[in-house]
Amino acid sequence: MAHGYESGRLDLPFVGHCTFGKRPVCTDWNAIDADVAVLGIPYDMGTQYRSGARFGPRAIREASTLFSFGHGGAYDHEDDVTYLPLDKVRIVDVGDADMVHTDTARSHANAERAVRKILERGAMPVVLGGDHAINIPCVRAFSEHGPIHIVQIDAHLDFVDVRHGVREGHGNPMRRAAEQSYVTGLTQIGIRNVSSTAKEGYEDARARGSSILSVRQARRLGTQGVLAKIPEGARYYVTIDIDGFDPSIAPGTGTPSHGGFLYYEVMEILQGLVKRGNVVGVDLVEVAPAYDPSGITGFLAAQVLLNFIGYIFEARGKK
Repeated sequence: MAHGYESGRLDLPFVGHCTFGKRPVCTDWNAIDADVAVLGIPYDMGTQYRSGARFGPRAIREASTLFSFGHGGAYDHEDDVTYLPLDKVRIVDVGDADMVHTDTARSHANAERAVRKILERGAMPVVLGGDHAINIPCVRAFSEHGPIHIVQIDAHLDFVDVRHGVREGHGNPMRRAAEQSYVTGLTQIGIRNVSSTAKEGYEDARARGSSILSVRQARRLGTQGVLAKIPEGARYYVTIDIDGFDPSIAPGTGTPSHGGFLYYEVMEILQGLVKRGNVVGVDLVEVAPAYDPSGITGFLAAQVLLNFIGYIFEARGKK
């Protein structure tokens, strides 16, 4: 595809509508016609500490405009590949699921309905959170689109069953996922330090077949060693908590945890993953822009997602 500078508007990042990657809007979910549908779920009522992730989708969308202008795709000289050519990978921004303040059940039902619509239309959902509780309705939406294996990048295990009656907070999503018959297993990477889950939760997760790696364990194994822990040939749903990255590069999150991953450590795992199986859904959660005046957390989230989408569709084209 011809380079975008050659004709038409320059369309700088700060000009025009602030959609994900400045891609087209589709608010009629019955008319989605795309390879990827980007959905915001601005919900943060599942947080146990610092709220603010409800503004994550807006921050990620705004940051994503930096990577959008003047290109007929994004050329990577290391891979010698032009990722996300506009004429081959169709991305639309479908807006946000409706949130009902203080009503978790209705908010999650609205989110699940939105993801189901995306799947019904044959697009891959890429979901912008929101706190990690939004993963619960996202995974439920795959009930007729399984089996799926969950790959989680996170500082926290998020495998709490029930705490003071709470079943659907941001400490519960991986436990809720493990309960679904169409979820074949979990690989949980980056788990470290003081966690949201007690020892019993770790024991329960392992008993249910979960593979758990800390950042230090992942570094000792290397990228290929980590990938070897993930079942080959599976359909992967990938959930990325921004606190899986070190707070030195991702300070804008509600529960920062030092000792996290750096950018390429995660991207090399994701780039390898797309060659082992088929990624069918993605969410990225816990971006809370109020804690990051520089905005680098939003830029990180946007860059991770755009590169990951590029890896996914480049790999699909070779299969």
